[in-house]
Amino acid sequence: MAMKPWDSHEVSQLNELKIDNEGLTFVAGWLAQGDIVMVEQMPIFGGYAGGAEETAICDVATTLASFGVIGGSWHLDGPIHIRWGITTARETLQIAGHAAAAIDANTDLLLGNQYYPVAGPCTEMCLLETAAQAITDTASGRELVSGVASAKGVALNYTTGMEARMMGEAAAAVAGMKVEKVNQILEALVSSYEKQYAKAPKGKPFQECYDVKSVLPSEEYLEVYGKACKTLKDLGVPLKE
Repeated sequence: MAMKPWDSHEVSQLNELKIDNEGLTFVAGWLAQGDIVMVEQMPIFGGYAGGAEETAICDVATTLASFGVIGGSWHLDGPIHIRWGITTARETLQIAGHAAAAIDANTDLLLGNQYYPVAGPCTEMCLLETAAQAITDTASGRELVSGVASAKGVALNYTTGMEARMMGEAAAAVAGMKVEKVNQILEALVSSYEKQYAKAPKGKPFQECYDVKSVLPSEEYLEVYGKACKTLKDLGVPLKE
């Protein structure tokens, strides 16, 4: 009999620190087959856990539970702000950063994070939000990034490859940077967009900021991307040309 290649599966914990019998049943079957299992959990800042400190503790606990209790291969995080429904807020970045740094310093577990900016594609705000989270994830020791669900991931067709490119480029740019320098950049970066949450630009759907035949970004989006890159460079992010 030929060996089958590994399959990869996803199961989500329920908020907070819960999982149902159905999820456990799925995982048991996947593990019996030797599959890769990603366990997701998105603790809510301002929810049952409470404030930033309490939610960070919850975040660490749910991450450890993904491996020790559920048997996951890697954990996908994503602290969410209860008011804005995003991962790129100041408080959720603090939670994700501290939780990952603590776990990374004491384990060799594989850690990921998912991206939910409030602004949509073809806007500088969306790209700056994405960069802020990528910088936080890299500096705090995460191995994986997963995104980008632009416009909070709730608008049809409002996500493109350009946001993912910014995620990757920003992460690579700060790899190895001193945490003190990273914090200075993040303070200025988050301050530049956090007052715009209530009126954040929705941006444009994929078909309006990409050529759907060539699957290449529009000139407008390239200009927006270039502007965001300049903003980041001015703040000290050494993006490649």
